[in-house]
Amino acid sequence: CLIQHNIVKNLSKSKYTTYCQCPKALWLKIHKPEEQVIDPSVQARFEAGSEVGELAKRLFGEFEDVTSFVLMPDSSERLDLKSMIAKTADCLSRSVENIAEAAFSYDGCYCAVDILHKIENGYAIYEVKSSTDLSHLEVYAQDVAYQKYVLTNCGVNVTGTYLVNINNEYVLDGDFDVKESFNISDISEAVADEYLKVPTRISQAKQMLEGGEPERDFGEYCHKPYRCTFWEYCSRDIIPHPSVFDLYRMSFKKALEHMNEGRLTLENMREEKLTDTQQLQLECTLGDKTYINKDGIKEFLTQLSYPLYFLDFETEQTVIPKYQGTHPYQQVTFQYSLHYIEQEGGELKHTEFLGDGVTDPRRALAEQLCHDIPMNVCTTAYNKAFECTRLKELAEAYPDLAPHLINIKEHIVDLLDPFRAGYYYKPAMNGSFSIKKVLPALFPDDPQLDYHNLAGGVQNGGEAMSIYPKMAEMSPKEREHTRQALLDYCSLDTFAMVKVWEKLLEVTK
Repeated sequence: CLIQHNIVKNLSKSKYTTYCQCPKALWLKIHKPEEQVIDPSVQARFEAGSEVGELAKRLFGEFEDVTSFVLMPDSSERLDLKSMIAKTADCLSRSVENIAEAAFSYDGCYCAVDILHKIENGYAIYEVKSSTDLSHLEVYAQDVAYQKYVLTNCGVNVTGTYLVNINNEYVLDGDFDVKESFNISDISEAVADEYLKVPTRISQAKQMLEGGEPERDFGEYCHKPYRCTFWEYCSRDIIPHPSVFDLYRMSFKKALEHMNEGRLTLENMREEKLTDTQQLQLECTLGDKTYINKDGIKEFLTQLSYPLYFLDFETEQTVIPKYQGTHPYQQVTFQYSLHYIEQEGGELKHTEFLGDGVTDPRRALAEQLCHDIPMNVCTTAYNKAFECTRLKELAEAYPDLAPHLINIKEHIVDLLDPFRAGYYYKPAMNGSFSIKKVLPALFPDDPQLDYHNLAGGVQNGGEAMSIYPKMAEMSPKEREHTRQALLDYCSLDTFAMVKVWEKLLEVTK
């Protein structure tokens, strides 16, 4: 099976599954890729998938990897599909037992199988995913059904179809065990349901790609099973801001229903039954006014006392456990920032901790935290559930420090509470009470509090989570630059909490 020369118009398994979710998204991916908006969490998922794929190649022992690259004029690398197909054919001729990234092409349809495992009378397809469950089984089955179609038409007898995904109950104890870290599921029944649809979908996708940009109504598929990376592009001239989609805790499905029934703007929602917070948002936005419940804020502030601490954690969440006693996707706390004021009118002080990106940071972090925060003092966090969970995990990992860590946890007050309770609302919050929305709403013209002004490539938690594990492979200069960027970002998080607290005090005077 020879690959066609026009790679752009060839379908791949990722393009095929994109078509299954939304044909327009595939057209845009081919013809207007610059319109994609890929957030850090999506990019992290891509990177996790690559890491998992590399490990899974060892699942059945020895293997041959046919991955090949070609150097482009701009010095970038691209997969050399022709070379991969030729190498795969050679492996098949030699009855290689395990072929990684086995490549095939049939009638403009290309795929690379994660693991092609030889068994009696044929080969089995093993598709590797970085997920921990089968919640997206339909998508996985579409992916594998497409591969089976291509391989079958290339003369390969596909005798089984399997999904390989992460075993989230695996705990690293000693050397990493690749077999124990994965689950293998037979998905042949789900693949059979999808297989019959493949030829028609391929034909429709090819025909669609030859035409102009297709029209497409909004639907749940814009966010399911994955949020479309072209959402901003498709909605830019149709959905105003703010709109029903911006209402506090309004589900995407419900917002679609309102839009389809002619209720898209907040003005359109005046007569609808809303939650108290949604109603407050609507009235403040349409009236361009700020709402402040002084009594509610005063009551909240009575929970705070000196010395007063402001705490924020950052975590890494690697798909493959790095440290003894951890499991896949465990939130491993590697950093904290701590601002504190020892007495009313006292000086604002700061301390911090950051791991080195190589060794397990948790024990040293926990010890320093117990040193930095005395027992029985008031600590604040913003959306404290995160910090409280991390403290509980640290206490479980280090029983000797548990009494102190749990004491810190039990004395945390959540700075999110007065906003979530509706005591303070400004239109600029746009239905969100995250600190990234609240801070610029309260301090719209303060460059010192603008996360976008942070240098070094760390401006949000997702970027911090992604860059920290990479420090181990950096040069000393790069590592120091990244270290400072992480310190600056986390410090701004707790300084922002201080400013929010000061604003709450100010508005109650």
